[in-house]
Amino acid sequence: MGPFEIAAIAIVGGLAYSAYETYSKNKHRTNKADVQALEDEIKRLKERVSTLESIVTDKSYQLKEQINRL
Repeated sequence: MGPFEIAAIAIVGGLAYSAYETYSKNKHRTNKADVQALEDEIKRLKERVSTLESIVTDKSYQLKEQINRL
């Protein structure tokens, strides 16, 4: 192996290491739009759970369940 091949390998290795460092630093960053979308989805899901809780705790629903059990 000549000096040019060694230099080329060193340069390619350095670039690969630099790219890996950049990737490692940025892989945990989140996009504000993604966070907002997730927060909106959580809000909608909480509203749905609240609606379902009100349906299940409704007396007419409980009466239907008792009738169905008979």
